[in-house]
Amino acid sequence: MQIEKYKIDSHNQSLLKEHRRRFEFLAAGIGDLESILQKLIDFQVAIPSWALGTGGTRFGRFSGGGEPRSLEEKMEDIGTLHALNRSSGAISLHIPWDIPRDAAAIRALAAQHGLRFDAMNSNTFQDQPGQKHSYKFGSLQHVRKEVRQQAIDHNIEVIRHGVELGSNSLTVWLSDGSCFPGQLNFRKAFQNTLDGLQQIYAALPADWKMFVEYKAFEPNFYSTTVGDWGQSLLYASKLGPKAYTLVDLGHHLPNANIEQIVALLLMEGKLGGFHFNDSKYGDDDLTVGSIKPYQLFLIFNELVEGMDARGMDHTKDLGWMIDASHNVKDPLEDLLQSVEAIMLTYAQALIVDRKKLSEAQQSNDTVAAQEALQNSFRTDVRALVAEARLRAGGALDPLALYRSEKVREHLIKERGARTVATGL
Repeated sequence: MQIEKYKIDSHNQSLLKEHRRRFEFLAAGIGDLESILQKLIDFQVAIPSWALGTGGTRFGRFSGGGEPRSLEEKMEDIGTLHALNRSSGAISLHIPWDIPRDAAAIRALAAQHGLRFDAMNSNTFQDQPGQKHSYKFGSLQHVRKEVRQQAIDHNIEVIRHGVELGSNSLTVWLSDGSCFPGQLNFRKAFQNTLDGLQQIYAALPADWKMFVEYKAFEPNFYSTTVGDWGQSLLYASKLGPKAYTLVDLGHHLPNANIEQIVALLLMEGKLGGFHFNDSKYGDDDLTVGSIKPYQLFLIFNELVEGMDARGMDHTKDLGWMIDASHNVKDPLEDLLQSVEAIMLTYAQALIVDRKKLSEAQQSNDTVAAQEALQNSFRTDVRALVAEARLRAGGALDPLALYRSEKVREHLIKERGARTVATGL
């Protein structure tokens, strides 16, 4: 469903007076305001093609209706999000769930919606119809060479699709591991995986990156072959300069200090990107910032400080993507909330008084350091993000406009009440 520009303009006009009051009050206390607004305008978060439908449970799916039935409809939904918030200008495809039938037509459709193609994602954690060899006991780690070769060939095929679409990165997440002691030889599994990743790495175009994602557990509950950031960093370091670690916020054991992980990976030049979500217990795939907003802020604080220290471009030198999907929300509303949470937290990190924080750290003034961070975290920056969105042509209140336009009802009428999107 397309939301016409005049409807966005009309919505904005009705809210403009109150927005101006809030923004001017906030802006009076922010230095380098125009630079911060431009960074917020430029910052884009990729939407994964699998997040447009219902997911997030291993036991059942409860579709809310109107889910996209094709890659084209998924792109239409992301185009709607981007029209509303102007911060969702990229799509991340998952193969084989979303193999483009006509790459030229898909690229044209992406341009129509103002989208680019972010990282391509391979799938060796499921068996597909007609697949010759099963991944039940792993893919790149598998004891049988023919299974490993099948997984290698699939990843190289994913790269080919990405080249056709204009992507420039590949994310490899492996569910490989073991459920019981003695099931697996750890060293051989690591070496088999490294050998497979090296062959995939050799197939990367010159301007591509490979992101090696890690996960502590699930679906294997005794060991995981890429189980934490150290193992991912080890693979990425052995592979070469085009290989990086990818951090998924849900892929950590409870109470892990993710902000410290981020800082060290940035320092080593091996942080590739992020999958944003939130969790209470494990990999819960919850809306970004819904459970641990202060942790998200601390992570962004390290990102902004670390990227600035290395002279990195916030918009393109790291990959930014949402990876959340569950049963109880309209997926598009959830994505609007997640992108908003990311933009708000990014804005809070941008307004941290770096000079004051550095001075407090250098003088061991713990209280002042805490105050420097919490002053920014406790600042209501909603009007700042809304102003950036307004200047970019988006809606002052994307979720409110989405609801007032009854987008989900229109999608159900157009697509049906029992459609289920491909993917999870």
